[in-house]
Amino acid sequence: MSSLVGPDEDNPTGKPPVPDEVQAAIKTLIQWAGDDPEREGLLDTPARVARAWKEYCLGYREDPAVHLSRVFEEVGGYDEIVLLRDIPFQSHCEHHMAPIIGKAHIAYLPTDFVVGISKLARVLHGFARRLQIQERLTAQVAQCIWDHLQPQGVAVVIEATHACMTARGVRTPGVTMTTSRMMGVFRDDHRSREEVLKLMGF
Repeated sequence: MSSLVGPDEDNPTGKPPVPDEVQAAIKTLIQWAGDDPEREGLLDTPARVARAWKEYCLGYREDPAVHLSRVFEEVGGYDEIVLLRDIPFQSHCEHHMAPIIGKAHIAYLPTDFVVGISKLARVLHGFARRLQIQERLTAQVAQCIWDHLQPQGVAVVIEATHACMTARGVRTPGVTMTTSRMMGVFRDDHRSREEVLKLMGF
């Protein structure tokens, strides 16, 4: 279902209404930062920011595991690694609510069935569209695939930049953080781990 509602007399734009208390909180933040929330360029900003955050946090309104509910058993005897590389994503740091922008590599070694490859990206986005830390995001994606596909192994590697580090605080741009979670054969078998990391480009 679309996040937009139909236009009517009270809501001619058709955009979802924003509660007064939410807009008031954003106005307070603007004023506290040193600007005037009543000046022309900022009049509509509280509602825009509120709607943007509703979109940034769409993951709270879905169960990422749902995307793994439909599987395919006719795989022609395929029993090797399935890998989706370089999946772009955006999240927000739960400590400063600043953007986390990066890419993920997701692999699994199937048992008797596989899942549509787009579903792996949907699982990632379902968890990324929440307030996050990269370590937990990595673990959640891997655990979800492990629990619902019951594969022989799961490997998730995420590379991302964090605006809370590049745009504030230590202000060090160009730094990439890498996290990984290995489960099953990718954790227990050294050769399998090396193989999947090589396929990912590491």
